[in-house]
Amino acid sequence: MDYTVSLEKIAKEFSLREVYVPDNLSKIFVTSPDYNRPGLELTGYLDYFDKNRILIIGKKEYYYFAKMSSSEKKESLERFLSLAPPAMIFCRDLEPFDEIKEVAAKYNVSLLVSSDPTSEFTASLVSFLNVELAQRVTRHGVLVEVYGEGLLLMGDSGIGKSETAVELIKRGHRLIADDAVEIRRVSAKTLVGSSPANIRHFIELRGIGIINARRIYGMGAVKMTEKIDMVINLELWDNAKIYDRMGMETEYMEILGNKVPTITIPVKPGRNLAVIIEAAAMNSRQKKMGYNAAKELLAGLGMAYDVDDDSGKGSIHWER
Repeated sequence: MDYTVSLEKIAKEFSLREVYVPDNLSKIFVTSPDYNRPGLELTGYLDYFDKNRILIIGKKEYYYFAKMSSSEKKESLERFLSLAPPAMIFCRDLEPFDEIKEVAAKYNVSLLVSSDPTSEFTASLVSFLNVELAQRVTRHGVLVEVYGEGLLLMGDSGIGKSETAVELIKRGHRLIADDAVEIRRVSAKTLVGSSPANIRHFIELRGIGIINARRIYGMGAVKMTEKIDMVINLELWDNAKIYDRMGMETEYMEILGNKVPTITIPVKPGRNLAVIIEAAAMNSRQKKMGYNAAKELLAGLGMAYDVDDDSGKGSIHWER
């Protein structure tokens, strides 16, 4: 499914000034997260010109235009504005020439102006569009931020995800989404989670009902979005199942083509899930920084852990 974002939302996000708009900005949509800074296009080379991208005009392009005669400006603009890109945005408060306004009006191309430097604006625009136009999926779960780590709690209904989230909030951590988590793939390595707007900050607690975490615990208890660093599966304790007791191997869950580290935490009466999840978050941060407690323990015992290249399975053995 292809997603879109309106020029109205872009203009509001970056405080863009309207110079020419053929229609209500809410009715004009952008479908590509990339942009064009016309270079060779100004000379007539359009073989790889993507008409779905926003055109960005900085100092370099602007003063190249300035050296052209009026007829040359129109001829150059006709080549690519006739393909009707969604908008042409001028940075550094550069004012579009009359010829640009004339050709833009002819082909219904919006002209907008930003006061930001070109590099700063384009970097912010790409980041914004990557989020707004990202592939997305909604998963049942709870997303919380614990010690800076985005943790997606998953499991069957009634397992205790929401109750655990409340306990984590009370311990100073933050809620991003409860029940439905909208996950966006903003890059090949990054997933970002958020809550649908109509249920944002609300938590369902069986026996109590719906509560508003922001109202009860304050603004510091909630957050709009957070990257997903780990998936934690909560499941009822199964005495017949062997759970990971060393944490040497990392398991992954694939979401939108990205692999996310995942662990399974068994649930039974008496286990303090909030404390366990805090420990999981801190352990995850330590592993990212190159420290593995299990490996240090084995080394202290004169043992090592090797992974078989063929099977991918690991084994513990005494070092020689």
